Amino acid sequence: MPRHLFVAGTDTGIGKTHGAQALVHAFRQAGERVAGMKPVASGSGRTREGLRNQDALDLQAASNPPPPYALVNPLALEEAVSPHLAAAREGVAMGWEPLDAAFATLGQDYDRVVVEGVGGWMVPLSETMSAEQIPQRWDLPVVMVVGIRLGCISHARLTARAIQADGCRLAGWIANLVEPDMLLRDENVETLRRLLPAPCLGVLPFRVGPADAAMLLDLSPLG
Repeated sequence: MPRHLFVAGTDTGIGKTHGAQALVHAFRQAGERVAGMKPVASGSGRTREGLRNQDALDLQAASNPPPPYALVNPLALEEAVSPHLAAAREGVAMGWEPLDAAFATLGQDYDRVVVEGVGGWMVPLSETMSAEQIPQRWDLPVVMVVGIRLGCISHARLTARAIQADGCRLAGWIANLVEPDMLLRDENVETLRRLLPAPCLGVLPFRVGPADAAMLLDLSPLG
């Protein structure tokens, strides 16, 4: 079973990075050397060191030991829009070479690499590249983060169906409680437990740090 993982979200803004950080911390707590990676990131700020994306920085900080930023996020884009649009507007040539090289280096240096996608499952990266091709290309099992809010049942089921239709293995899913006052929140989670074709790895409470959230995850289905 591949040890590296891809973390997909049912949408943007549902806590995909939080779920990925929690997984990194959970594997660290199990004694592994773990690196977080966000191959492509839009919405990056300018710094003296170059463009830096906050999600990627969070994954870098969660890693043990923290890898160089260039390996965590080899393709950073400034505008907070879909990557294919940001790349076109910023004159950035999207290609697999820097992504493959960074992943290969992390895979050699760490026991496990947790790779976070961008946006939802099928976000275009360029005219010829799309986000779902990352786990396909690197043969990564997928963990799906579901933001528990109105509409999450349909979004989660559609994303799970797309993951499987694209030939990837849905290894598990994480419920992220992004709206603590959601009506029938627990009932929604239980419905997803019944309907999704993979085990629930855990339910992450609202605004709990990733290291504490990690202790609520069950890693056993991931091997």
